[in-house]
Amino acid sequence: MNLINLENVGKAYGPVPLLESVSLGLDDGDRVGVVGRNGGGKSTLVSIIARRIEPDEGRVTHARGLRLGYLTQRDEFPEEATVRSLVLGDRAEHEWAGDTRVRDVLAGLLADLDLDAPVAGMSGGERRRVALARLLVPEHDLLVLDEPTNHLDIEAIDWLARHLAARGTALLVVTHDRWFLDEVTDRTWEVVGGRVERYEGGYSAYVLAKAERARIAAAAEAKRQNLLRKELAWLRRGPQARTSKPKFRVEAAQALIADEPPPRDTVELTRFATARLGKTVIDVEDATVTVGGADLFERLTWRLGPGERVGLVGVNGSGKSTLLRLLDGGVAPAAGRVVRGKTVRLAHLSQNLEELDPGRRVLESVEEIRRRITVGKREWTAGQLLERLGFRGERQWTPVGDLSGGERRRLQLLRLLMDEPNVLLLDEPTNDLDIETLNEVEDLLDGWPGTLVVVSHDRYFLERVTDRVMALLGDGRLSLLPGGVDEYLDRRRRGAAPTRTSAARTGKPPAAEAAKAPEAKPKSSAQAWRARKELDRLERRLDKLAARQAELHELLAAHATDYERLQELDAELKAVQAEAAQVEEQWLMLAEEAG
Repeated sequence: MNLINLENVGKAYGPVPLLESVSLGLDDGDRVGVVGRNGGGKSTLVSIIARRIEPDEGRVTHARGLRLGYLTQRDEFPEEATVRSLVLGDRAEHEWAGDTRVRDVLAGLLADLDLDAPVAGMSGGERRRVALARLLVPEHDLLVLDEPTNHLDIEAIDWLARHLAARGTALLVVTHDRWFLDEVTDRTWEVVGGRVERYEGGYSAYVLAKAERARIAAAAEAKRQNLLRKELAWLRRGPQARTSKPKFRVEAAQALIADEPPPRDTVELTRFATARLGKTVIDVEDATVTVGGADLFERLTWRLGPGERVGLVGVNGSGKSTLLRLLDGGVAPAAGRVVRGKTVRLAHLSQNLEELDPGRRVLESVEEIRRRITVGKREWTAGQLLERLGFRGERQWTPVGDLSGGERRRLQLLRLLMDEPNVLLLDEPTNDLDIETLNEVEDLLDGWPGTLVVVSHDRYFLERVTDRVMALLGDGRLSLLPGGVDEYLDRRRRGAAPTRTSAARTGKPPAAEAAKAPEAKPKSSAQAWRARKELDRLERRLDKLAARQAELHELLAAHATDYERLQELDAELKAVQAEAAQVEEQWLMLAEEAG
Protein backbone atom coordinates (compact mmCIF):
# COMPACT_ATOMS: atom_id res chain seq x y z
CA MET A 1 0.00 0.00 0.00
CA ASN A 2 1.37 3.40 -1.01
CA LEU A 3 1.34 5.88 1.89
CA ILE A 4 2.95 9.08 0.56
CA ASN A 5 4.08 10.37 -2.84
CA LEU A 6 6.21 13.41 -3.68
CA GLU A 7 6.10 14.68 -7.27
CA ASN A 8 8.68 17.24 -8.49
CA VAL A 9 8.88 18.90 -5.08
CA GLY A 10 11.05 21.99 -4.66
CA LYS A 11 11.81 24.17 -1.65
CA ALA A 12 14.18 27.10 -1.20
CA TYR A 13 15.10 29.47 1.60
CA GLY A 14 16.78 32.44 -0.01
CA PRO A 15 18.61 32.13 -3.34
CA VAL A 16 19.91 28.56 -2.81
CA PRO A 17 17.34 25.75 -3.26
CA LEU A 18 17.39 23.01 -0.62
CA LEU A 19 15.30 20.61 -2.72
CA GLU A 20 14.89 20.56 -6.51
CA SER A 21 12.44 18.39 -8.47
CA VAL A 22 12.37 15.64 -5.83
CA SER A 23 10.08 12.71 -6.66
CA LEU A 24 9.84 9.70 -4.35
CA GLY A 25 7.36 7.56 -2.44
CA LEU A 26 6.86 5.70 0.83
CA ASP A 27 5.01 2.39 1.01
CA ASP A 28 3.58 0.42 3.89
CA GLY A 29 6.45 -1.36 5.65
CA ASP A 30 9.22 0.91 4.28
CA ARG A 31 11.92 1.73 6.82
CA VAL A 32 14.01 4.62 5.51
CA GLY A 33 16.95 6.47 7.04
CA VAL A 34 17.70 10.04 5.87
CA VAL A 35 21.33 11.23 5.91
CA GLY A 36 23.20 14.29 4.67
CA ARG A 37 25.13 17.31 5.91
CA ASN A 38 23.66 19.69 8.47
CA GLY A 39 21.73 22.39 6.64
CA GLY A 40 21.45 20.20 3.53
CA GLY A 41 17.66 19.82 3.69
CA LYS A 42 17.00 16.64 5.72
CA SER A 43 14.59 18.22 8.21
CA THR A 44 12.98 20.23 5.41
CA LEU A 45 12.34 17.02 3.45
CA VAL A 46 10.68 15.19 6.35
CA SER A 47 8.66 18.30 7.27
CA ILE A 48 7.30 18.43 3.71
CA ILE A 49 6.55 14.70 3.79
CA ALA A 50 4.67 15.18 7.09
CA ARG A 51 2.88 18.25 5.64
CA ARG A 52 4.26 20.51 8.36
CA ILE A 53 5.52 22.91 5.70
CA GLU A 54 4.37 23.41 2.12
CA PRO A 55 6.72 23.01 -0.87
CA ASP A 56 7.34 25.95 -3.20
CA GLU A 57 6.53 23.69 -6.13
CA GLY A 58 5.37 20.15 -6.79
CA ARG A 59 2.79 18.05 -4.98
CA VAL A 60 2.64 15.88 -1.82
CA THR A 61 -0.06 13.18 -1.70
CA HIS A 62 -1.07 11.22 1.42
CA ALA A 63 -3.13 8.03 1.44
CA ARG A 64 -6.67 8.56 2.70
CA GLY A 65 -6.93 8.15 6.47
CA LEU A 66 -3.13 7.99 6.94
CA ARG A 67 -2.22 7.92 10.64
CA LEU A 68 1.13 9.75 10.76
CA GLY A 69 3.17 10.30 13.92
CA TYR A 70 5.81 13.03 13.78
CA LEU A 71 8.65 13.65 16.26
CA THR A 72 10.37 17.02 15.84
CA GLN A 73 13.85 17.92 17.06
CA ARG A 74 12.48 20.28 19.71
CA ASP A 75 10.27 18.96 22.52
CA GLU A 76 7.72 21.67 23.29
CA PHE A 77 4.97 21.00 25.85
CA PRO A 78 2.35 23.14 27.64
CA GLU A 79 3.78 24.56 30.87
CA GLU A 80 1.19 22.87 33.09
CA ALA A 81 1.45 19.46 31.39
CA THR A 82 2.26 16.31 33.36
CA VAL A 83 3.79 13.09 32.06
CA ARG A 84 0.41 11.33 32.40
CA SER A 85 -1.57 14.02 30.56
CA LEU A 86 0.87 14.02 27.64
CA VAL A 87 1.40 10.26 27.27
CA LEU A 88 -1.87 8.69 28.43
CA GLY A 89 -4.38 11.53 28.18
CA ASP A 90 -7.71 10.67 29.80
CA ARG A 91 -7.30 6.89 29.60
CA ALA A 92 -8.37 4.99 32.70
CA GLU A 93 -5.60 2.99 34.38
CA HIS A 94 -7.16 -0.41 33.74
CA GLU A 95 -7.55 0.55 30.08
CA TRP A 96 -3.90 1.36 29.36
CA ALA A 97 -2.58 -1.24 31.80
CA GLY A 98 -4.25 -3.92 29.69
CA ASP A 99 -2.40 -2.83 26.55
CA THR A 100 0.91 -4.68 26.13
CA ARG A 101 2.36 -2.04 23.80
CA VAL A 102 1.58 0.80 26.24
CA ARG A 103 3.13 -1.08 29.16
CA ASP A 104 6.24 -1.79 27.08
CA VAL A 105 6.62 1.89 26.18
CA LEU A 106 6.15 3.04 29.78
CA ALA A 107 8.61 0.44 31.10
CA GLY A 108 11.17 1.18 28.39
CA LEU A 109 11.11 4.97 28.53
CA LEU A 110 9.45 6.20 31.72
CA ALA A 111 10.26 3.61 34.39
CA ASP A 112 12.06 6.18 36.55
CA LEU A 113 9.55 9.03 36.12
CA ASP A 114 6.45 9.79 38.19
CA LEU A 115 3.49 9.84 35.81
CA ASP A 116 1.97 12.74 37.74
CA ALA A 117 5.16 14.81 37.71
CA PRO A 118 5.11 18.09 35.75
CA VAL A 119 7.22 18.13 32.59
CA ALA A 120 8.37 21.70 33.29
CA GLY A 121 11.83 21.60 34.82
CA MET A 122 12.73 18.13 33.52
CA SER A 123 16.10 17.52 31.87
CA GLY A 124 16.50 17.34 28.10
CA GLY A 125 16.81 13.55 28.22
CA GLU A 126 13.65 13.17 30.33
CA ARG A 127 11.66 15.47 28.05
CA ARG A 128 12.86 13.52 25.01
CA ARG A 129 11.71 10.24 26.55
CA VAL A 130 8.31 11.77 27.35
CA ALA A 131 7.99 13.01 23.74
CA LEU A 132 8.88 9.55 22.39
CA ALA A 133 6.42 7.81 24.75
CA ARG A 134 3.70 10.25 23.70
CA LEU A 135 4.37 9.34 20.06
CA LEU A 136 4.71 5.57 20.51
CA VAL A 137 1.64 4.89 22.68
CA PRO A 138 -0.96 5.42 19.87
CA GLU A 139 -1.13 3.29 16.71
CA HIS A 140 0.32 4.81 13.51
CA ASP A 141 0.74 3.79 9.88
CA LEU A 142 3.92 5.85 9.53
CA LEU A 143 6.38 7.24 12.09
CA VAL A 144 8.49 10.24 11.04
CA LEU A 145 11.33 10.80 13.52
CA ASP A 146 13.69 13.78 13.36
CA GLU A 147 16.81 13.06 15.50
CA PRO A 148 15.01 10.71 17.93
CA THR A 149 18.22 9.75 19.80
CA ASN A 150 19.07 13.31 20.88
CA HIS A 151 19.69 13.47 24.66
CA LEU A 152 19.12 9.71 25.09
CA ASP A 153 21.63 7.44 26.82
CA ILE A 154 22.92 4.23 25.23
CA GLU A 155 20.37 2.07 27.05
CA ALA A 156 17.40 4.15 25.91
CA ILE A 157 18.70 4.15 22.32
CA ASP A 158 19.05 0.36 22.44
CA TRP A 159 15.48 -0.02 23.75
CA LEU A 160 14.10 2.33 21.10
CA ALA A 161 15.85 0.43 18.30
CA ARG A 162 14.49 -2.91 19.52
CA HIS A 163 10.98 -1.47 19.95
CA LEU A 164 10.87 0.04 16.46
CA ALA A 165 12.28 -3.13 14.88
CA ALA A 166 9.59 -5.24 16.54
CA ARG A 167 6.79 -2.75 15.89
CA GLY A 168 6.83 -3.15 12.11
CA THR A 169 5.35 0.30 11.39
CA ALA A 170 6.56 2.19 8.31
CA LEU A 171 9.41 4.44 9.40
CA LEU A 172 11.21 7.55 8.17
CA VAL A 173 14.05 8.63 10.45
CA VAL A 174 16.63 11.43 10.36
CA THR A 175 19.57 10.76 12.67
CA HIS A 176 23.36 10.99 12.88
CA ASP A 177 23.44 7.80 14.99
CA ARG A 178 24.85 5.27 12.51
CA TRP A 179 24.36 2.23 14.73
CA PHE A 180 20.70 3.17 15.13
CA LEU A 181 20.28 3.50 11.35
CA ASP A 182 21.70 0.01 10.82
CA GLU A 183 19.35 -1.44 13.43
CA VAL A 184 16.03 0.07 12.29
CA THR A 185 16.27 0.90 8.55
CA ASP A 186 16.60 -1.12 5.35
CA ARG A 187 16.78 1.79 2.86
CA THR A 188 18.75 5.05 2.89
CA TRP A 189 18.01 8.44 1.33
CA GLU A 190 20.91 10.89 1.06
CA VAL A 191 19.95 14.56 0.69
CA VAL A 192 22.75 16.21 -1.28
CA GLY A 193 22.86 19.16 -3.65
CA GLY A 194 19.07 19.57 -3.73
CA ARG A 195 18.56 15.94 -4.79
CA VAL A 196 17.66 12.77 -2.91
CA GLU A 197 19.92 9.82 -3.77
CA ARG A 198 18.39 6.44 -2.89
CA TYR A 199 20.27 3.36 -1.67
CA GLU A 200 19.18 -0.11 -0.60
CA GLY A 201 20.11 -1.19 2.91
CA GLY A 202 20.94 0.54 6.19
CA TYR A 203 23.94 2.72 6.94
CA SER A 204 26.63 0.07 6.37
CA ALA A 205 25.15 -0.95 3.01
CA TYR A 206 24.79 2.74 2.07
CA VAL A 207 28.51 3.37 2.74
CA LEU A 208 29.53 0.43 0.53
CA ALA A 209 27.08 1.36 -2.22
CA LYS A 210 28.19 5.01 -2.20
CA ALA A 211 31.85 3.99 -2.37
CA GLU A 212 31.08 1.68 -5.26
CA ARG A 213 29.25 4.46 -7.10
CA ALA A 214 32.28 6.70 -6.61
CA ARG A 215 34.58 3.95 -7.93
CA ILE A 216 32.43 3.47 -11.01
CA ALA A 217 32.28 7.23 -11.58
CA ALA A 218 36.07 7.48 -11.24
CA ALA A 219 36.51 4.59 -13.68
CA ALA A 220 34.14 6.27 -16.14
CA GLU A 221 36.04 9.55 -15.86
CA ALA A 222 39.37 7.77 -16.34
CA LYS A 223 37.96 6.04 -19.41
CA ARG A 224 36.74 9.37 -20.81
CA GLN A 225 40.16 10.93 -20.27
CA ASN A 226 41.82 7.94 -21.99
CA LEU A 227 39.50 8.36 -24.95
CA LEU A 228 40.41 12.04 -25.19
CA ARG A 229 44.13 11.25 -25.10
CA LYS A 230 43.68 8.59 -27.78
CA GLU A 231 41.78 11.03 -29.93
CA LEU A 232 44.60 13.56 -29.63
CA ALA A 233 47.17 10.87 -30.49
CA TRP A 234 45.15 9.89 -33.57
CA LEU A 235 45.09 13.49 -34.73
CA ARG A 236 48.89 13.58 -34.47
CA ARG A 237 49.75 10.13 -35.79
CA GLY A 238 46.96 9.16 -38.10
CA PRO A 239 44.96 5.93 -37.71
CA GLN A 240 44.63 4.81 -34.14
CA ALA A 241 46.62 1.71 -33.16
CA ARG A 242 44.86 -1.27 -31.70
CA THR A 243 44.55 -1.16 -27.94
CA SER A 244 43.22 -3.67 -25.45
CA LYS A 245 40.31 -2.56 -23.32
CA PRO A 246 40.97 -2.55 -19.57
CA LYS A 247 39.10 -5.14 -17.56
CA PHE A 248 37.69 -4.20 -14.15
CA ARG A 249 36.97 -6.57 -11.32
CA VAL A 250 33.53 -5.69 -9.99
CA GLU A 251 33.56 -7.11 -6.49
CA ALA A 252 32.23 -4.03 -4.76
CA ALA A 253 32.97 -4.38 -1.06
CA GLN A 254 36.03 -6.66 -1.33
CA ALA A 255 37.68 -4.62 -4.07
CA LEU A 256 37.13 -1.39 -2.16
CA ILE A 257 38.64 -2.49 1.14
CA ALA A 258 41.10 -5.25 0.11
CA ASP A 259 44.24 -3.12 0.48
CA GLU A 260 42.93 -0.73 3.13
CA PRO A 261 45.13 -0.57 6.28
CA PRO A 262 43.56 -0.69 9.79
CA PRO A 263 41.97 2.60 10.93
CA ARG A 264 44.98 3.30 13.17
CA ASP A 265 48.32 1.75 14.09
CA THR A 266 47.72 1.25 17.82
CA VAL A 267 51.26 0.06 18.57
CA GLU A 268 52.90 3.03 16.83
CA LEU A 269 50.52 5.54 18.43
CA THR A 270 51.12 4.07 21.91
CA ARG A 271 54.90 4.26 21.39
CA PHE A 272 54.64 7.89 20.28
CA ALA A 273 52.27 8.74 23.16
CA THR A 274 54.66 7.18 25.68
CA ALA A 275 57.49 9.30 24.28
CA ARG A 276 55.37 12.44 24.72
CA LEU A 277 53.83 11.56 28.10
CA GLY A 278 56.20 9.23 29.94
CA LYS A 279 54.89 6.38 32.06
CA THR A 280 52.57 8.42 34.31
CA VAL A 281 49.55 10.13 32.78
CA ILE A 282 46.74 10.24 35.37
CA ASP A 283 46.56 7.97 38.42
CA VAL A 284 43.41 7.98 40.55
CA GLU A 285 44.20 6.42 43.94
CA ASP A 286 41.45 5.45 46.44
CA ALA A 287 39.45 8.54 45.46
CA THR A 288 36.05 9.19 47.04
CA VAL A 289 33.90 11.86 45.41
CA THR A 290 30.88 13.20 47.28
CA VAL A 291 28.09 15.03 45.45
CA GLY A 292 25.10 16.43 47.32
CA GLY A 293 25.92 14.51 50.49
CA ALA A 294 26.16 11.10 48.77
CA ASP A 295 29.27 9.22 47.62
CA LEU A 296 29.27 9.10 43.83
CA PHE A 297 32.61 7.23 43.75
CA GLU A 298 33.95 5.25 46.69
CA ARG A 299 37.68 4.44 46.92
CA LEU A 300 38.02 4.56 43.15
CA THR A 301 41.41 3.48 41.78
CA TRP A 302 42.25 3.84 38.09
CA ARG A 303 45.52 4.16 36.20
CA LEU A 304 45.15 5.91 32.86
CA GLY A 305 48.24 5.09 30.77
CA PRO A 306 49.93 6.67 27.73
CA GLY A 307 48.12 6.07 24.45
CA GLU A 308 45.03 4.50 26.06
CA ARG A 309 41.75 5.11 24.25
CA VAL A 310 38.86 4.53 26.66
CA GLY A 311 35.11 4.83 26.18
CA LEU A 312 32.94 5.53 29.26
CA VAL A 313 29.32 4.35 29.47
CA GLY A 314 26.67 4.47 32.19
CA VAL A 315 23.13 5.66 32.77
CA ASN A 316 22.42 9.38 33.07
CA GLY A 317 23.39 10.52 36.54
CA SER A 318 25.95 7.76 37.16
CA GLY A 319 28.82 10.26 37.24
CA LYS A 320 30.47 10.12 33.79
CA SER A 321 30.90 13.90 33.47
CA THR A 322 31.98 14.12 37.12
CA LEU A 323 34.68 11.51 36.48
CA LEU A 324 36.07 13.60 33.60
CA ARG A 325 36.14 16.63 35.89
CA LEU A 326 37.97 14.55 38.49
CA LEU A 327 40.58 13.71 35.85
CA ASP A 328 41.05 17.34 34.78
CA GLY A 329 41.10 18.74 38.32
CA GLY A 330 37.68 20.42 38.16
CA VAL A 331 36.47 18.22 41.04
CA ALA A 332 38.59 17.46 44.09
CA PRO A 333 38.20 14.09 45.84
CA ALA A 334 36.92 14.07 49.42
CA ALA A 335 39.45 11.31 50.13
CA GLY A 336 42.31 9.77 48.18
CA ARG A 337 44.23 11.64 45.50
CA VAL A 338 44.67 12.19 41.75
CA VAL A 339 48.24 12.27 40.39
CA ARG A 340 48.92 13.83 36.97
CA GLY A 341 52.16 13.40 35.05
CA LYS A 342 54.49 16.38 34.70
CA THR A 343 54.28 16.35 30.90
CA VAL A 344 50.46 16.14 30.68
CA ARG A 345 48.83 18.76 28.42
CA LEU A 346 45.13 18.15 28.98
CA ALA A 347 42.16 19.41 26.95
CA HIS A 348 38.54 18.84 28.00
CA LEU A 349 35.56 19.20 25.65
CA SER A 350 32.62 19.48 28.04
CA GLN A 351 28.91 19.42 27.21
CA ASN A 352 28.67 23.10 28.19
CA LEU A 353 31.00 24.73 25.69
CA GLU A 354 32.77 27.87 26.79
CA GLU A 355 31.70 30.96 24.92
CA LEU A 356 33.63 31.84 21.79
CA ASP A 357 34.10 35.47 20.76
CA PRO A 358 31.06 36.00 18.48
CA GLY A 359 32.76 38.87 16.68
CA ARG A 360 35.79 36.91 15.47
CA ARG A 361 35.93 35.04 12.18
CA VAL A 362 36.10 31.25 12.19
CA LEU A 363 39.65 31.08 10.79
CA GLU A 364 40.86 33.79 13.17
CA SER A 365 39.37 31.90 16.11
CA VAL A 366 41.45 28.83 15.24
CA GLU A 367 44.66 30.62 14.25
CA GLU A 368 44.78 32.48 17.57
CA ILE A 369 45.51 29.05 19.11
CA ARG A 370 48.00 27.84 16.45
CA ARG A 371 48.40 28.17 12.68
CA ARG A 372 49.48 24.59 11.95
CA ILE A 373 49.76 21.25 13.75
CA THR A 374 51.07 17.75 13.00
CA VAL A 375 48.59 14.84 13.18
CA GLY A 376 50.25 11.47 12.70
CA LYS A 377 52.90 11.99 10.04
CA ARG A 378 51.24 14.89 8.25
CA GLU A 379 51.27 18.62 8.92
CA TRP A 380 47.98 20.50 8.66
CA THR A 381 47.24 24.21 8.52
CA ALA A 382 44.27 25.69 10.38
CA GLY A 383 42.50 26.31 7.07
CA GLN A 384 42.98 22.71 5.90
CA LEU A 385 41.57 21.29 9.14
CA LEU A 386 38.64 23.70 9.00
CA GLU A 387 37.89 22.49 5.48
CA ARG A 388 37.98 18.87 6.64
CA LEU A 389 35.41 19.67 9.32
CA GLY A 390 33.00 21.34 6.91
CA PHE A 391 34.12 25.00 6.93
CA ARG A 392 34.78 25.38 3.22
CA GLY A 393 35.71 28.50 1.29
CA GLU A 394 34.01 31.67 2.49
CA ARG A 395 32.55 29.81 5.47
CA GLN A 396 35.93 30.17 7.18
CA TRP A 397 35.36 33.93 7.26
CA THR A 398 31.90 33.71 8.84
CA PRO A 399 31.56 35.49 12.22
CA VAL A 400 31.39 32.95 15.06
CA GLY A 401 28.14 34.55 16.22
CA ASP A 402 26.43 33.42 12.98
CA LEU A 403 27.33 29.74 13.39
CA SER A 404 24.83 27.00 14.24
CA GLY A 405 25.16 24.85 17.37
CA GLY A 406 26.76 22.02 15.41
CA GLU A 407 29.25 24.38 13.74
CA ARG A 408 30.24 25.86 17.12
CA ARG A 409 30.78 22.32 18.39
CA ARG A 410 33.11 21.56 15.48
CA LEU A 411 34.98 24.83 15.99
CA GLN A 412 35.45 24.20 19.71
CA LEU A 413 36.78 20.68 19.07
CA LEU A 414 39.22 21.96 16.47
CA ARG A 415 40.48 24.70 18.80
CA LEU A 416 41.20 22.02 21.40
CA LEU A 417 43.13 19.90 18.88
CA MET A 418 45.10 22.91 17.62
CA ASP A 419 46.56 23.37 21.12
CA GLU A 420 48.20 19.94 20.61
CA PRO A 421 47.15 18.31 23.89
CA ASN A 422 48.46 14.86 24.76
CA VAL A 423 45.44 13.95 26.95
CA LEU A 424 41.99 14.56 25.49
CA LEU A 425 38.70 14.26 27.43
CA LEU A 426 35.58 14.38 25.25
CA ASP A 427 32.12 14.64 26.83
CA GLU A 428 29.40 13.90 24.24
CA PRO A 429 31.48 15.18 21.29
CA THR A 430 28.99 13.98 18.66
CA ASN A 431 26.14 16.30 19.71
CA ASP A 432 24.76 18.22 16.70
CA LEU A 433 27.31 16.75 14.25
CA ASP A 434 26.24 15.24 10.92
CA ILE A 435 27.57 11.89 9.69
CA GLU A 436 30.11 13.34 7.23
CA THR A 437 31.62 15.53 9.95
CA LEU A 438 31.70 12.55 12.34
CA ASN A 439 33.68 10.61 9.73
CA GLU A 440 36.22 13.44 9.51
CA VAL A 441 36.51 13.74 13.31
CA GLU A 442 37.06 9.97 13.56
CA ASP A 443 39.75 10.14 10.90
CA LEU A 444 41.52 12.97 12.75
CA LEU A 445 41.40 11.07 16.04
CA ASP A 446 42.75 7.93 14.34
CA GLY A 447 46.11 9.64 13.85
CA TRP A 448 46.12 11.56 17.13
CA PRO A 449 48.92 10.30 19.44
CA GLY A 450 47.80 10.67 23.03
CA THR A 451 45.51 9.42 25.77
CA LEU A 452 41.81 9.65 24.96
CA VAL A 453 38.74 9.30 27.21
CA VAL A 454 35.34 9.59 25.51
CA VAL A 455 31.85 9.80 27.03
CA SER A 456 29.24 9.35 24.31
CA HIS A 457 25.77 7.91 23.71
CA ASP A 458 26.78 7.30 20.07
CA ARG A 459 28.00 3.71 20.27
CA TYR A 460 29.22 3.68 16.66
CA PHE A 461 31.56 6.61 17.42
CA LEU A 462 32.52 5.11 20.78
CA GLU A 463 33.49 1.75 19.30
CA ARG A 464 35.16 3.42 16.31
CA VAL A 465 37.64 5.69 18.15
CA THR A 466 38.32 3.77 21.39
CA ASP A 467 40.07 0.46 22.11
CA ARG A 468 38.23 -0.54 25.27
CA VAL A 469 35.03 0.36 27.12
CA MET A 470 34.55 0.92 30.85
CA ALA A 471 31.29 1.43 32.72
CA LEU A 472 29.97 3.25 35.77
CA LEU A 473 27.37 0.85 37.12
CA GLY A 474 26.21 2.89 40.11
CA ASP A 475 28.29 0.99 42.68
CA GLY A 476 30.95 3.68 43.09
CA ARG A 477 33.47 1.76 40.99
CA LEU A 478 34.69 1.65 37.41
CA SER A 479 34.22 -1.70 35.65
CA LEU A 480 36.09 -2.95 32.58
CA LEU A 481 33.80 -4.39 29.89
CA PRO A 482 35.71 -6.84 27.65
CA GLY A 483 32.54 -7.24 25.58
CA GLY A 484 32.14 -3.49 25.10
CA VAL A 485 28.75 -1.81 24.81
CA ASP A 486 27.02 -5.13 24.15
CA GLU A 487 28.22 -6.44 27.52
CA TYR A 488 27.01 -3.28 29.26
CA LEU A 489 23.52 -3.58 27.73
CA ASP A 490 23.43 -7.29 28.57
CA ARG A 491 24.25 -6.51 32.21
CA ARG A 492 21.50 -3.89 32.30
CA ARG A 493 18.94 -6.30 30.86
CA ARG A 494 19.94 -9.05 33.33
CA GLY A 495 19.68 -6.64 36.24
CA ALA A 496 23.39 -6.77 37.04
CA ALA A 497 23.51 -2.97 36.88
CA PRO A 498 21.20 -0.47 38.60
CA THR A 499 18.12 1.02 36.98
CA ARG A 500 17.93 4.72 36.23
CA THR A 501 16.00 5.12 39.48
CA SER A 502 18.63 3.50 41.68
CA ALA A 503 21.44 5.31 39.85
CA ALA A 504 19.62 8.57 40.42
CA ARG A 505 19.49 7.81 44.16
CA THR A 506 23.28 8.07 44.35
CA GLY A 507 23.28 11.45 42.63
CA LYS A 508 22.49 14.91 43.91
CA PRO A 509 19.30 15.05 46.06
CA PRO A 510 16.44 17.43 45.16
CA ALA A 511 17.10 21.08 45.95
CA ALA A 512 14.45 21.17 48.67
CA GLU A 513 15.94 18.11 50.40
CA ALA A 514 19.46 19.50 50.10
CA ALA A 515 18.35 22.81 51.57
CA LYS A 516 17.07 21.26 54.79
CA ALA A 517 19.78 18.59 55.07
CA PRO A 518 21.77 19.09 58.30
CA GLU A 519 25.52 19.33 58.22
CA ALA A 520 26.95 15.83 57.88
CA LYS A 521 28.72 14.40 60.90
CA PRO A 522 31.68 12.06 60.64
CA LYS A 523 30.63 8.42 60.76
CA SER A 524 32.57 5.55 62.21
CA SER A 525 33.39 2.61 59.97
CA ALA A 526 30.91 0.44 61.92
CA GLN A 527 28.14 2.99 61.46
CA ALA A 528 28.94 3.32 57.77
CA TRP A 529 28.88 -0.48 57.38
CA ARG A 530 25.46 -0.74 59.09
CA ALA A 531 24.09 2.10 56.97
CA ARG A 532 25.34 0.43 53.78
CA LYS A 533 23.79 -2.89 54.84
CA GLU A 534 20.43 -1.24 55.49
CA LEU A 535 20.60 0.57 52.15
CA ASP A 536 21.23 -2.76 50.42
CA ARG A 537 18.22 -4.29 52.20
CA LEU A 538 15.97 -1.41 51.13
CA GLU A 539 17.22 -1.71 47.54
CA ARG A 540 16.39 -5.43 47.48
CA ARG A 541 12.91 -4.63 48.82
CA LEU A 542 12.44 -2.00 46.10
CA ASP A 543 13.44 -4.54 43.44
CA LYS A 544 10.85 -7.02 44.77
CA LEU A 545 8.14 -4.37 44.83
CA ALA A 546 8.99 -3.36 41.26
CA ALA A 547 8.76 -7.00 40.16
CA ARG A 548 5.38 -7.35 41.90
CA GLN A 549 4.11 -4.21 40.16
CA ALA A 550 5.08 -5.72 36.80
CA GLU A 551 3.21 -8.96 37.70
CA LEU A 552 0.12 -7.00 38.70
CA HIS A 553 0.14 -5.10 35.41
CA GLU A 554 0.20 -8.42 33.55
CA LEU A 555 -2.67 -9.76 35.71
CA LEU A 556 -4.70 -6.61 35.01
CA ALA A 557 -4.27 -7.24 31.32
CA ALA A 558 -5.21 -10.92 31.65
CA HIS A 559 -8.43 -10.14 33.63
CA ALA A 560 -9.50 -7.12 31.60
CA THR A 561 -13.10 -8.41 31.36
CA ASP A 562 -13.48 -9.48 35.02
CA TYR A 563 -14.58 -6.31 36.84
CA GLU A 564 -14.40 -7.73 40.40
CA ARG A 565 -10.96 -9.20 39.86
CA LEU A 566 -9.80 -5.91 38.35
CA GLN A 567 -10.87 -4.08 41.50
CA GLU A 568 -8.91 -6.51 43.70
CA LEU A 569 -5.80 -6.25 41.53
CA ASP A 570 -6.07 -2.46 41.34
CA ALA A 571 -6.30 -2.22 45.14
CA GLU A 572 -3.23 -4.42 45.56
CA LEU A 573 -1.33 -2.42 42.95
CA LYS A 574 -2.02 0.83 44.78
CA ALA A 575 -0.87 -0.73 48.06
CA VAL A 576 2.36 -1.96 46.44
CA GLN A 577 2.98 1.47 44.90
CA ALA A 578 2.40 3.14 48.28
CA GLU A 579 4.85 0.78 49.99
CA ALA A 580 7.42 1.38 47.23
CA ALA A 581 7.13 5.13 47.76
CA GLN A 582 7.57 4.68 51.52
CA VAL A 583 10.63 2.42 51.12
CA GLU A 584 12.19 4.82 48.63
CA GLU A 585 11.68 7.71 51.07
CA GLN A 586 13.43 5.64 53.77
CA TRP A 587 16.27 4.96 51.33
CA LEU A 588 16.70 8.66 50.55
CA MET A 589 16.73 9.64 54.22
CA LEU A 590 19.26 6.93 55.10
CA ALA A 591 21.46 7.75 52.09
CA GLU A 592 21.47 11.39 53.18
CA GLU A 593 22.49 10.45 56.74
CA ALA A 594 25.10 7.97 55.50
CA GLY A 595 26.64 10.66 53.29
